[in-house]
Amino acid sequence: MLPYRFPRPVRLGLYALAVAILTVICVVPSRDLPDPGVGDRFEHAAAWFVLAATGYLLAPRRRLAIPAFALAFGLLIEGLQGTMGWGRHADPLDLIADLVGVSVAVVGYLATQRLARAVAT
Repeated sequence: MLPYRFPRPVRLGLYALAVAILTVICVVPSRDLPDPGVGDRFEHAAAWFVLAATGYLLAPRRRLAIPAFALAFGLLIEGLQGTMGWGRHADPLDLIADLVGVSVAVVGYLATQRLARAVAT
């Protein structure tokens, strides 16, 4: 069964789980996180790409709501990081990285939709 065909409560629960995991990763003290060595901006772009792509897998008809939520969530996370004082800080460049990740997911979604329409005709 394709993920977007799961019952709505299951899809919402899976997306809420993804948001919760990302929230924890973004608010725990930075000293408690492993350093994969790829840089903070890449980590942000990758995380927000996964968040948006997961949203599209679970709710492909929400083509505007998914990126809008992801970007609003990125803004919220930066606000939290700026007020926590646990070795985290708010950085506008992180928001740009979030935007890049979401944009890549949107382009992938649109390309997939276009390809699916071309195959169907």
